[in-house]
Amino acid sequence: MSTAAADTAVRASIVVEAPAEQAFSVFTEDIGSWWSPDHHILGAELAEMVFEPRVGGHVFDRGVDGSECRWARVLAFDPPVRLVISWDINLQWQLEADPARTSEVEVRFTPEGPGRTLVELEHRNIDRHGEGWESMHGAVGSPGGWPAGLEAFAARLAG
Repeated sequence: MSTAAADTAVRASIVVEAPAEQAFSVFTEDIGSWWSPDHHILGAELAEMVFEPRVGGHVFDRGVDGSECRWARVLAFDPPVRLVISWDINLQWQLEADPARTSEVEVRFTPEGPGRTLVELEHRNIDRHGEGWESMHGAVGSPGGWPAGLEAFAARLAG
């Protein structure tokens, strides 16, 4: 991997106390149980988050008023090993309609013994968001970004 490519990615990982199958299932099918309800771009209050578990599916938020915000496309879905979604959110934290201007998030689940799984997340190609992409890199890489998301995910599995 080139230095330039590495600079346009954010990586985070955590070991969770759950088998890979359970971790993968909670990460996808139960995404609303761990994802911060404050981290959405709906105009309405968040009612639920949905992860459609198939290539070609979407990750979307549904508002209490029935509105939907499809903010990611499922690009790879290989339970319980890995998934890849697009990040269809622009630098103004609104939907990005041009797939060429979206980044990708890959999550890998590696068993580390009975009941333990290493979860590795890579949010890559952030430079595709265009001029000013560093602000997105800084936001998702900050302590309140993916690291906080993975901590909340681990806490959900633990309790």
